[in-house]
Amino acid sequence: MEGSIGKNKHPLTREALQNGFVSEMIARSGSNLRVLGDEERRRSLEATLAAQPAPGDDVWLFGYGSLIWNPAFHYAERRPVLIRGWHRQFCLATPIGRGTPERPGLVLGLDRGGSCRGVAFRIPRSEAETELELVWRREMVTGAYVPRWVTLSGPDLPTGTAGIAFTINRAAPNYVRPVSEADTARVIATAHGALGSCRDYLFDTIHGLEGFEIHDQHLKRIARLVREYRD
Repeated sequence: MEGSIGKNKHPLTREALQNGFVSEMIARSGSNLRVLGDEERRRSLEATLAAQPAPGDDVWLFGYGSLIWNPAFHYAERRPVLIRGWHRQFCLATPIGRGTPERPGLVLGLDRGGSCRGVAFRIPRSEAETELELVWRREMVTGAYVPRWVTLSGPDLPTGTAGIAFTINRAAPNYVRPVSEADTARVIATAHGALGSCRDYLFDTIHGLEGFEIHDQHLKRIARLVREYRD
């Protein structure tokens, strides 16, 4: 099976996040991207929770990429859901985790338009601040994402259930406007960083989605091109 799942433990564990692994990784990378400080991340998390449509309820978090197969936070349940108005796209260049400053990789973001099937995780409200603080350390590194509340649709979910989703910040310096699937595959086939290869990231995401009977044809076409790519 292609991908890193089952081969070795992913370096981005809960313990690594607690111990400042991401900050150390960035410091070693040589990247010139501006990194959010602890206070900026704290304010972002507090503002997001304060905007919860149903204050006091458990918190749902929408995963569309690596959160599906490597959440690294505690949750009470997870289930497949659909969101509208956003689609999964390789639109974020990464010179740190899945690439280098000399050869940046690409990772997924939620860009405007369309819809996206993914996985929603329910975090008990009493644990939300602690668990989401880890998520913020992981996702809100450079400000490339904008956390926002989106409507989740799925079996047995009450109408109007909201969850947090990390949407792409189009003003971020490493936002990449969509290019052809062939060009995307060329980057993914060759980029590698401290967290592993973009190739493994792609195949792990496909496998994670398929575990919930979600089949993303766009990702599968890119995967086919990655398999065929020869440098």
